Amino acid sequence: MNIAVLRESAPGETRVALVPPHIPELIKMGVEVLVEKGAGFAAGYPDDEYSEKGAQLIDRESALEKAEILLTVRSLAAGGFGSDGNLAPLKSGATIVGQINPYESHPSFDALKAGGYTAFALEKIPRITRAQSMDVLSSQANLAGYRSVLLGALALSKIFPMMMTAAGTVVPARVFVVGVGVAGLQAIATAKRLGAVVSAYDIRPAVKEQVESLGARFIELDLPTTDDTETSGGYAQEMDEEFYRKQREKMTEAVAAADVVITTAAVPGKPAPTLVTREMVAAMHPGTVVVDLAADRGGNCELTSPGETVDADGVKILGPVNVAAGIAHHASQLYSKNITSFLETIISEGQLNINRDDEIVAATLVTESPAAESPDNNDNNKESN
Repeated sequence: MNIAVLRESAPGETRVALVPPHIPELIKMGVEVLVEKGAGFAAGYPDDEYSEKGAQLIDRESALEKAEILLTVRSLAAGGFGSDGNLAPLKSGATIVGQINPYESHPSFDALKAGGYTAFALEKIPRITRAQSMDVLSSQANLAGYRSVLLGALALSKIFPMMMTAAGTVVPARVFVVGVGVAGLQAIATAKRLGAVVSAYDIRPAVKEQVESLGARFIELDLPTTDDTETSGGYAQEMDEEFYRKQREKMTEAVAAADVVITTAAVPGKPAPTLVTREMVAAMHPGTVVVDLAADRGGNCELTSPGETVDADGVKILGPVNVAAGIAHHASQLYSKNITSFLETIISEGQLNINRDDEIVAATLVTESPAAESPDNNDNNKESN
């Protein structure tokens, strides 16, 4: 069975789905690895490293024609290969594994079904212990949280650490992190390492201990509590607009006191909630910064413009998109481990083996080739849209 890796075609995407050190693991599964020439170059993985590990380097069209499983970082509705609904020359019945944005209607899903393709959406990996090594959202969010602090530090007109010099004492910067998931926790840890005074807020009271363990202060807004602040997958639960209105009222003081505000609040498949209003931004001092990691989903800040930096009377609002791609080498390394671990659940003795009773497979299987279906399991076949 052939597994193929392409150079990513999504705009600005510099990551690669498979890095050379993980190729021997796939070969041990009984498969052949085909890599498009130059696929890993933008991430710092040259062709000779792939060939040294046992991959066959070929041109793009040949990789697609021979692929039985195609590994991608972003494809179909996520904006890369097949995003226009054209999957040629990928042969009918092939399997696509990667991030494909399964949450919204898109022509590519019709193309998947029409062409008899099987597709696994890695965004849907369940947050269970057995799947931790496959969790692409967490691995990439961890790096995004780290990079958000660096972006904020570079844009800020101050330095992060305290400095005592002959010319006087420089007080440390104040960083406020909104949303304490994987990205938020890494942002807290990174800002602390750089010497900032860090505070954080999340609608889930249970994360207070995690925040304090990193040396940051957890800000409590005294909002009405509920048992439904976290989804079964471990994400912050989407709340109603009245909750967000009260939250914004109480959060104004914390935002105004910060030098850098980093927002990370996002619910998979949903627009990002607006947490930082234009009125909050107006209360911030000139030279301060907002880094909105939810820009891809519309933004947590009312003034965010995805992919751009907005100047609001001296306050910079950064709306970075695809943040992990900015550190493509290590982002690819982690993603590659995620996808290699996932393949172990669907490949057996060199062949595709889809066990629909496996909760990881059941969660990620979006469309399925008729050839891969079992007559006894047709009721379990899943389709997006």
